[in-house]
Amino acid sequence: HPDYVEDIEGDLFERFEQEARLIASLEHHAIVPVYDYGNHDGRPYIVMRLMTGGSLADRLEEGAVDLKSVSNILTRIAAALDKAHANDVIHRDIKPGNILFDEDGIAFLADFGIARFSEMTQSGVVVGSPHYMSPEQARGHPIDSRSDVYQLGVLLFEMLTGSLPYDGESIDSVIYQHVHEPVPRLTNYNPDLPSNLQGLVNDALAKDRDNRISTAVELASRFSKLIPSEDDIPQRGIVPARLSGRIRRRTMSNIETDTVIDYPVRRR
Repeated sequence: HPDYVEDIEGDLFERFEQEARLIASLEHHAIVPVYDYGNHDGRPYIVMRLMTGGSLADRLEEGAVDLKSVSNILTRIAAALDKAHANDVIHRDIKPGNILFDEDGIAFLADFGIARFSEMTQSGVVVGSPHYMSPEQARGHPIDSRSDVYQLGVLLFEMLTGSLPYDGESIDSVIYQHVHEPVPRLTNYNPDLPSNLQGLVNDALAKDRDNRISTAVELASRFSKLIPSEDDIPQRGIVPARLSGRIRRRTMSNIETDTVIDYPVRRR
């Protein structure tokens, strides 16, 4: 019915504007700024800062990232997440494609497109990118800011090793590993990494969120204290990934791993 369709479109536009206002209100030095938003001939739009330095996904195509760069990226993105969390906003889709760089190579957090107020988060639906989902998110359970911390932990693992912690031939396989499989050892992928980083990654990727690192800034702070001083870190830029036979990102059969999906959880 035309009136029904019009009501749906009105609700969607209202939600879009609400989220646009929300993103615009999150003024932070590490969040891509929103300059304007509106509706042009029935099409909603957002005007954001042009980021010319590419994405973290582009950098990871070359392999793992050096420790100093990892620390810089992690510190900025963690601060942006804590700012969002302080305003009851959960990003829900932390992944390399949503970490953008300006012309000076400074990292920014982008794409709050599926972010919601924490109290509006619904159960029974999975929203996000399978390779970065927290266990509770993968199960379709209500989530809080610790789900973003888990996703940041997956991102940290990938920056350190050049590989995802969990991969497989299907979405179900990846989700199963997030929920049930132990955290892989970093040194299986990169033997040169400091051994003390494993405990930190384990804490970030804890299956039970009550055992997980509670804030993004805590994760970044602990990481910066564990890595060698700047004078001791070889400045090699991007280093080759040691994949040890692992499947690289974007190689799952017939599945684009960076695609945001929204599908009902299958209960067994």
